Amino acid sequence: MKFAHLGDCHLGGWRHPELKELNFKSFQIAIEKCIKEKVDFVLIAGDLFDSAYPPIDTLKETFQEFRKLKEANIPVFLIAGSHDYSVSGKTFLDVLEKAGFCKNVAVYEDKNGKIILEPTIYKNVAIYGYPGKKSALEVEEIERIKLQDSPLFKILMLHTAIRDAVGTLPIKAVNHHNLPKVNYLALSHLHINYNKEGRVYSGPIFPNNLSELEELKGGSFYIFDNGKIRREEIKLKELAVLNLEVKNALTATENLLSIFEKENVKDKIVILKLYGILEKGKSSDIDFLKIESFLRNKGVFVFLKSTTKLFTADSEIKVDFLDTSNLENEIIKKYEENNPNKFNDLVPQLIRVLQADKSEDEKSSTFEERLISESKRVIGYEA
Repeated sequence: MKFAHLGDCHLGGWRHPELKELNFKSFQIAIEKCIKEKVDFVLIAGDLFDSAYPPIDTLKETFQEFRKLKEANIPVFLIAGSHDYSVSGKTFLDVLEKAGFCKNVAVYEDKNGKIILEPTIYKNVAIYGYPGKKSALEVEEIERIKLQDSPLFKILMLHTAIRDAVGTLPIKAVNHHNLPKVNYLALSHLHINYNKEGRVYSGPIFPNNLSELEELKGGSFYIFDNGKIRREEIKLKELAVLNLEVKNALTATENLLSIFEKENVKDKIVILKLYGILEKGKSSDIDFLKIESFLRNKGVFVFLKSTTKLFTADSEIKVDFLDTSNLENEIIKKYEENNPNKFNDLVPQLIRVLQADKSEDEKSSTFEERLISESKRVIGYEA
């Protein structure tokens, strides 16, 4: 038996046209690999799309890829993720299913306090699934699931976080010990490289934001081949990352141009990350349009920047330390020294929660709800 395990495709998610193109190209490559490998079937463990109602052009292109699988007689089994899930239950996954391109295996009933999952049988495999939901609402529900038993090879598809994978991060997560025993747990939602005792996170087909681009450098999915599980990497472009401390915004533009003059950026994704405390000028004095134009003339594929750790000197904050690359820890340390309190231990955890990025096309209300929920969990607040 051979099958592919994909997830977190987030098709239609990127706003940058170049990265939107790379995202879909990565999906195409994964589909091509599945056909070339002659897998028996494909699993997509949630977030095929970045929203429940993706753009029309994304839908058209996605249908073409599913048609290739259908013509190769490779069935697709999927579940909704937190991005393509809809409370109404109506999403474009239903359109794909009605067109005969896939089967949603999230078939279940809530009975006597338990959520009973019914299997989708394909040859000698029983496939179960439960969808991901907004704000991790699926976590408590998942710990109530039971499987309608089957003697076949059992696969459970979930779009959620499991505690063993997130460690001490203050987010809702499922204890895998409370899950039903299966032969393969096909996971997505956490964009990580995780393969442990048959519990596998597919990883994203393509990084979903700037920090993921820097960390992952590309996408991935898995192939299960007669008991052997192997990770397939997808890397389409090289990255060039520049971390630079800036104190003078008035001279920063020319300094950056002189640095990039020496760099080989042709056909690369360039990520510029600026940090520090501005002693002269403000961040708007840095001419990013000029920098981008310069890089495009050198053949850059796409230029991305981050100024979230670039601060303007504040008269209320006395800066007498030099390690501005570790600015947040220094500020926390000084705050705790000047404001001793039993709750200070919560500050680093809250900082991590509040550093979360708003996902591409995520509604502001949903993002705010997620931050409030996780912050309440850190401080132990119960409504």
